[in-house]
Amino acid sequence: MDKHVKHYLQPEAASMKVRPIKKKECTEWFLYKHYAKRMPPLSIAFGLYIDDVLSGVCSFGKPMSHTLVKGAFNGLYADCFVELNRLVINDGFPKNTLSFFVSQCLKRLTKPHIVISYADTAQNHHGYIYQATNWVYTGLSSKFSDYAVEGLEHLHHASIGDSVGRYDKTQGIDKHTLLKQKYGDKLYLKERPQKHRYFYFLGTKKQKKVMMQNLSYDVLPYPKGQNQRYDSSHKPSVQQLLFV
Repeated sequence: MDKHVKHYLQPEAASMKVRPIKKKECTEWFLYKHYAKRMPPLSIAFGLYIDDVLSGVCSFGKPMSHTLVKGAFNGLYADCFVELNRLVINDGFPKNTLSFFVSQCLKRLTKPHIVISYADTAQNHHGYIYQATNWVYTGLSSKFSDYAVEGLEHLHHASIGDSVGRYDKTQGIDKHTLLKQKYGDKLYLKERPQKHRYFYFLGTKKQKKVMMQNLSYDVLPYPKGQNQRYDSSHKPSVQQLLFV
């Protein structure tokens, strides 16, 4: 097992049917079954096995927002941050299946760790899975504007930025200039939907208390509303049996 994977794992209970899985086993789940349709930064992923068949995937990676990592705890715990960045399971299982899966994944992460995750308002999500597993809610993420291209609205803003590759600030050419050269008048800015922001603290009772004391955001009541389901009917080919 890779060293960076061990960094995120707790010793495993033999009776559990939640197991760490490889990146290649996640790919189809994330690209075709999850609504985002793209691979996130991935440090460790877990598979949910039901009747010995891989039936769900949950992944953790480095947080995308460096500003949040620096500011959420006034510069503390930067090395302890991890983001729960993808969560998807097959349809048709009992309501508590997802909360069971998330709680078991969290138990397998090393301590101390601060886990952050988001519920996407653009998908009319409120984060009920985080509420059911006792995360701390801190309100909506900051407002941002992202590049978009007329006729290519299906592309993620990161994919648009990546389309011009790396750029060298020392040459006085910024990414906006490169994007403008590539897409011309079709390039525009659109407001990024805000997301509900949740934290989960892993550690001893004392460690978690100190983390909470250093949290720079106010702790707010959980948001409520009717969740909207997206189409997750794709059946991944990677649904192999679990051999123990």
